[in-house]
Amino acid sequence: MFLTHADSQAIEHRVQALERAVGVEVVTMVVGKCDTYPETVWKAFALASSLAALAVALGDMLRPDWITGTAVLSSIVAILGIGASCALATVYIPGFARLFLRDSRAALEAAQYAKVQFLERQLFATPQRTAVLILVAMLERRVVIVADTGLRNAVTSVEWDAVIATMTRRLRAGAPRDALLAGLDAIGDLLSGKPIMRGETNAFSDGPIEDAGS
Repeated sequence: MFLTHADSQAIEHRVQALERAVGVEVVTMVVGKCDTYPETVWKAFALASSLAALAVALGDMLRPDWITGTAVLSSIVAILGIGASCALATVYIPGFARLFLRDSRAALEAAQYAKVQFLERQLFATPQRTAVLILVAMLERRVVIVADTGLRNAVTSVEWDAVIATMTRRLRAGAPRDALLAGLDAIGDLLSGKPIMRGETNAFSDGPIEDAGS
């Protein structure tokens, strides 16, 4: 879906190495989008229709002799058609939809989606409470890391933010594989010197989870 078979294998091997090295459970996830974002559809429709109507109005001012009953009907159809086409583009073209999505909304939905996934997949069930979920949201171009309570006293939010920044640079270049591999390496370096209670079980799959999302 978002990763090739080779990408998934590379990520899985890196997760296995990280878990052996520091004794935590790591789950990686790539999701298409974290919400349906209906506002992007209406924003695209409104903007495209307005610009098309402006173009028609300017054309009528420059060439008033063109104005006929048929021309008016054609103009209305064209305006609505352009608006509908742009609205439809937001559904099927993530990059276009992103133009109409506020950063604050994308950040909020990605964070909420990651927290829900952490709970639904019961990542809190590890004996030492040291599971980490790494979520890559493709539409939002966001990385979210959710760490269980066993890591919260050992790792600060500033340290997690540094890992996220490292991953985000690669994600915005359109490379979720590189983002995840860089994140796993950064987490390994971060946790290697921390006083963490090691877990010896492998409760979750090491391969990346791929999901279309909302």
